Amino acid sequence: MEQLREKYNRFKAWQVRPHEVKKMTAEKHVCATCQTEFHGNFCPRCGQKAVIGRYSFKTAFLLFLDVWGLGNRGMFRTIRDLLLRPGYMIRDYLNGMQMAYFPPFKMFFLAIALSVLVSSGLNIRMENTIKKKVEHFNKSYNDSVKEDQEDKIDKKSFSEVAINDTININGKKIPFKKYENSDNFELKGREYSLKFFKTLKNFTNWVMDNKTLVNFLLLLVLSGPMYFFFRKNKRFPDVRYSEFFVSMVYITNLMTIIDIIGGFFLPGNSSVGIFASALSIIPLKQLYGYSYSKTLFKVCASFAILIIAAIILISIIVGLGWLYLEYIL
Repeated sequence: MEQLREKYNRFKAWQVRPHEVKKMTAEKHVCATCQTEFHGNFCPRCGQKAVIGRYSFKTAFLLFLDVWGLGNRGMFRTIRDLLLRPGYMIRDYLNGMQMAYFPPFKMFFLAIALSVLVSSGLNIRMENTIKKKVEHFNKSYNDSVKEDQEDKIDKKSFSEVAINDTININGKKIPFKKYENSDNFELKGREYSLKFFKTLKNFTNWVMDNKTLVNFLLLLVLSGPMYFFFRKNKRFPDVRYSEFFVSMVYITNLMTIIDIIGGFFLPGNSSVGIFASALSIIPLKQLYGYSYSKTLFKVCASFAILIIAAIILISIIVGLGWLYLEYIL
């Protein structure tokens, strides 16, 4: 137990300690590219490393990653620190240690792209979970529409019905002309409901097809109420909204990395996303200094504000639709 406690204390000390840049060597070097003589780790003229070494598979792999922007500016260090010391790493970045870590926004788009690849079939089961979700949603929508059309109204849509045709309402044939001249709010409401759910279906499919943009917009919306709760804190008392937003981008990157790992080994498992969301409490606690309970309360309060705002917005949209049916149609 003593050894475990000692290792844990060393780990906690490592977590808090900022990243240490490798010291410059006092040895004199001659650049292999421009023949400049210099002291240090990089050539001041062309930027090449002082020590190149023999070409190896590791070098080839890093050069391959560099093509995609992944082999520079500490991508592996950033992933390691996001998993093991996320809040302290974000603190170091916001305090100016930016060359030590991979840029947050670039990492955000690359991580989302990799997440989409894993969800599209690049996983241990070769299973396209995005396609399955879309098909399941579309099937549920089509089944509900089909049931409503069979039990309530004719399969022919209202816009396609000729003036002399009849429509089937609850098993009764009613002349369409009579329907058009009537003030049957229930029947017109059913037509509006079908159009509303069709719009919802199209919107859901658009969300599935534009995951990167949707995640970025959600992050923008969520950052507002969360900044309100976290702007006055113990460890970063004068945090600006722009700095808070950068911290939220890094926290989202952490959640995406966990989602990628879980999605690769457990594709389609919804508990992975829940686990990733739960872990987002750790960097917030480390960065802003609140207790876990207080951090959780602030996060839940932020989501509560968003949910209430979303309910109000949807209620307004639906209410305007019903007013349109009652007073304009």
